[in-house]
Amino acid sequence: MRSLPRWTQPLVAAFLLGALPLQAATVQPPTAQEMIAALARANASVVGVRVLVDEEAQSAKTLGQQRRGSGVMIAPDGLILTIGYLMLEAEQIEIVTQDNKTLPARAVAYDLATGFGLLRPLLPLRAGSGVSAAVLGSSQPLQPGEALMAVTGPQGRDDGEVSMTQLVSKRAFSGNWEYHIDTALFTSPPLLGNGANHSGAPLFNQKGELVGIGSLLVADASGQNQRLPGNMFVPVDLLRPILADMQRSGSSAQSHRPWLGLNSSDQGGRIQIVRVSKDSPAELAGLEAGDVVLAVDGATVATLEAFYKKLWSRATPDAEVSLTVLQGAEVRTLVLKAQDRLLTLRKPSGI
Repeated sequence: MRSLPRWTQPLVAAFLLGALPLQAATVQPPTAQEMIAALARANASVVGVRVLVDEEAQSAKTLGQQRRGSGVMIAPDGLILTIGYLMLEAEQIEIVTQDNKTLPARAVAYDLATGFGLLRPLLPLRAGSGVSAAVLGSSQPLQPGEALMAVTGPQGRDDGEVSMTQLVSKRAFSGNWEYHIDTALFTSPPLLGNGANHSGAPLFNQKGELVGIGSLLVADASGQNQRLPGNMFVPVDLLRPILADMQRSGSSAQSHRPWLGLNSSDQGGRIQIVRVSKDSPAELAGLEAGDVVLAVDGATVATLEAFYKKLWSRATPDAEVSLTVLQGAEVRTLVLKAQDRLLTLRKPSGI
């Protein structure tokens, strides 16, 4: 288990001495003792996550068969929150506790709309394992420049990492894999180290409350077209409305939406296809990398957000979609039959 004094003292000193900006002046900052206690509680909620995926799984080609990341316990019964792609199509899941004990776990839910995943250990967490439940906070009061703490879980010989960072911006985020959230948290400096340790890493405020789950490394955390490496975190505010549904059914209702199987980028008002998933509606319709999407159902789309929201406005996931595309020098209109993405994936044991 990580020794508390080794990292809390320089971390708290940095907060209090101004190495990173404190909260807004209108908010009374916590005392050093309060901060140490809060950060200790937050640190004790973090676990490592290991996942093994069958080589035939769809996601194995893009995300790999062996995945490592982090999770955070959010309930006394052992429920663990992580980023969903880490456990996507998992064949075997393990968590690593703070005393470096490895426990088997099962998938509880994967939510396509937010990107969250839920796990639960198959064996109860013993007293003395060093893991306790985190307190859910909110990202809404956070302001750019505010000091935050990101933590990665242990991985056997690697004890994980506790890092100082700060909020750079809060803004909408559109992923090239048919993903969009209206608010994401962007921080800098980024979590580095060995492997994709940003995957599922929890983000805590100065009260030790959980405010986000790590999703990506980004080249520009500011969104101002400047080089500022950082991380994108999914805010836990998106979890509260869907947590009960996720535990009951394995996902939220919003996750059952039309999927085409495209990876795309928006540049200069153009939606360019960069990858087409095998056996997807897009491939079956003849779409290829390099094609440009001009319109959905006759309505022009110039951003990924507009593209996705037009696509997802349908009442059923398997609805027909009309795309106007530029293929080479030819403009064509193609009709695709969308799919429910969740139905195309191998379900981990448990969901």
